[in-house]
Amino acid sequence: MRIGIDARELFGKTTGVGRYLTNLLIEWSAQCAIGYTFILYSPSSEQHAVDLFNRLKLTNNPAFKHRSVGCGKGTFWEQSHLCKAANSDSLDVFFAPNYSAPLMLQVPFVLALHDVSYFSRPDWFNWREGIRRRLLAAKSARFAHTVLTLSQFSRKEIVDHLNINSDRIIVTPLGSSRRRGQNLGSRESRLVLFAGSCFTRRRLPDLIRAFAIVQNRDSRARLSIVGDNRTYPHIDLESIVNSVGIPNYVSIESWISDDDLMELYRKAKVFAFLSEYEGFGLPPLEALAFGTPSVMLDTKIAREVMGEAASFVPLNDIRSTAIALSELLWDSPKRIAILSAATEVLDRYTWADTARRTLRAVEQAATYRYD
Repeated sequence: MRIGIDARELFGKTTGVGRYLTNLLIEWSAQCAIGYTFILYSPSSEQHAVDLFNRLKLTNNPAFKHRSVGCGKGTFWEQSHLCKAANSDSLDVFFAPNYSAPLMLQVPFVLALHDVSYFSRPDWFNWREGIRRRLLAAKSARFAHTVLTLSQFSRKEIVDHLNINSDRIIVTPLGSSRRRGQNLGSRESRLVLFAGSCFTRRRLPDLIRAFAIVQNRDSRARLSIVGDNRTYPHIDLESIVNSVGIPNYVSIESWISDDDLMELYRKAKVFAFLSEYEGFGLPPLEALAFGTPSVMLDTKIAREVMGEAASFVPLNDIRSTAIALSELLWDSPKRIAILSAATEVLDRYTWADTARRTLRAVEQAATYRYD
């Protein structure tokens, strides 16, 4: 079976979709090889592909191939260069992991639609990006053989906003690597961590203001924010940090290496994720795998994914957020209870299971033939 994959998010700075696809490829390499050929399409050079294959340990697996196609990585590349290459390669099926797919594909395809925030909250996107995303996602979902999404919450959102038959939507939750390593945060550690793209919906200003209350009470407290600022309208996070008088206690970095990020997860005492909308929300689960509990907004999706393994706070309640952060910075009964619930939650989500479910959907789509 020849499976084409849009692999552009595997190159350059790591994104959420890039991590998602990376973990699928690693698991597919371990789970299957005979009878499959995975063709990874990207605009990156073959030398970059060699580096990627070495990093993912795919170099000696003949089932995985890379094809460098065109240049750029936006909508034109997807709908033109990628589409032409995929249609010329005698594929059986195509996997689109990044919200949209080439609309003129001549083979069935499976679309991963992680969330539909640009439908439910268009005010979080500039008009040009919002229109592009809504148009491509809607058409891609309509033409797809199967739509994959990450949670029951997102499944309902897709049905409501895109009018897609629920029978065509399969829930494939993201995975965690279970216990990723020992948490290195000592009893004296007071590091609060946020990691992920800085979207408006993740309410970083609320986190900064809540942390300022914590820091005023405990001079050892530190806050680390890691992620590209993609807020719309743009929010100047550094300005907010300065306005609440804590510039010496907060670090903001747009990107760090995966190794450095893993080290921060190990050292953090608390992970903060005040997102009011997610398709799944992997970062708190990753933090939990390192033994780091999270403070999260009390939303349907947060409850669906994390169960009792997080501390939940109301929207727009800075003081309650500060109290929750303080509780978890100390070895409180609340912190102990959350970490006690961690194993049950982490055991529900594995990349091996995500990969099996995803490949099963791709295999089923490959049996479909256009009239």
